[in-house]
Amino acid sequence: MMMKPRITVSEQDLEQLESLLDMLPVSAANCRSALLAELDRADIVDLSDIPHSVVTMNSTVRFEIDSPREEFCLTLTYPSETGNTPDTISVLTPIGTALLGMFVGSEIEWPRPDGKLVKVRILDVVRHPEHAGKQEIS
Repeated sequence: MMMKPRITVSEQDLEQLESLLDMLPVSAANCRSALLAELDRADIVDLSDIPHSVVTMNSTVRFEIDSPREEFCLTLTYPSETGNTPDTISVLTPIGTALLGMFVGSEIEWPRPDGKLVKVRILDVVRHPEHAGKQEIS
C-alpha cells in the first residue's frame, strides 16, 4: 500500500465532521473509524488559509479511480445533503472519505466496499465554496 498523502481540513469542516461522527449509529462504525483516521492525520487550518487546490466539504472535485479507470466530477457533501442526486458523494462513503482534504495531483489507495484497493487521483477542484467569487493570486 502506498503512503497516504498529506491532507488539509479547515477548522469549520473539522467541527461539523466531529458533530456528524458523534451522531452516527453504532452500525456505522466502519465509516466512523475511517473518517476519524483521516481527521487524525489532517493538518487543521483556518478556513481563510485553505488553498483552492484542496478538496473541502461542498467542493466539486474532478477525480479518477483505477480498476476500472473512470473519471468523475462530484460534490463532496454531508450525508443529509447527498439525497438521490447523481452529482454528489457523501463524505461517509469510502471514496468520499478518501477525497477529503486531498490536493490536486495527489493520489491515495483506498479500500473499496469489497475490500480491494482502488487508487484515487485528484484532477481538479472545479468549485470551491470557500473561494466562491474570489480570485486566487498566484
